Amino acid sequence: MKKIGWSAMLLLVLVVSACGQKPATAPKTAEPPQTGVTAPETVNPVTGGGGAQEDPGDQGTGKQQEETPKAQTQKIKVYYTDDELMELKTVEKEIEYTEESQKYSEAFKALQTPDSGMISLWDKITLNSVRVSNGKITLDVTIPDEARLGAGGESLAIDALKQTFFQFDEVKELELTIDGEQQESMMGHVELEHPFKK
Repeated sequence: MKKIGWSAMLLLVLVVSACGQKPATAPKTAEPPQTGVTAPETVNPVTGGGGAQEDPGDQGTGKQQEETPKAQTQKIKVYYTDDELMELKTVEKEIEYTEESQKYSEAFKALQTPDSGMISLWDKITLNSVRVSNGKITLDVTIPDEARLGAGGESLAIDALKQTFFQFDEVKELELTIDGEQQESMMGHVELEHPFKK
């Protein structure tokens, strides 16, 4: 009886071992059947195209180059004075800008950079911001003590600013604020209009 028990047990172990070896033949049946249809091309989730269609080094560069605005140049007249602050002198300068609003800050910079032998009435004044809306430009400035002029200099400075900005056809009004607020006068001598009109 013991022999039959051991024999049955041995037979059971052999059957279990044989079953455990069956998966070794699985790779043969895991291959898909050959039907003559090629697998679909893999799509790159980022570009939406296949790997062989685009050079990864070129991805997006064409679009970025189109979106980058080209620099434009424009010749403008800028107004300075002589060393005696007697009258305004006109100088032609070239400004470069990529956006329409940048054109006006570049014009202000030109107003601050005189040619030799001339004096800028705006060189020590800081431009805080430029806002453009429907033909109206608002310039906000800070005027330190060392930039303050007498009545004649202040009047020339305002004229230089107006003539520089009103040369742009699209500019119909010019608002000058000081540290974000409208003031009666820029330096205490000449009354400011809010806004100046062309």
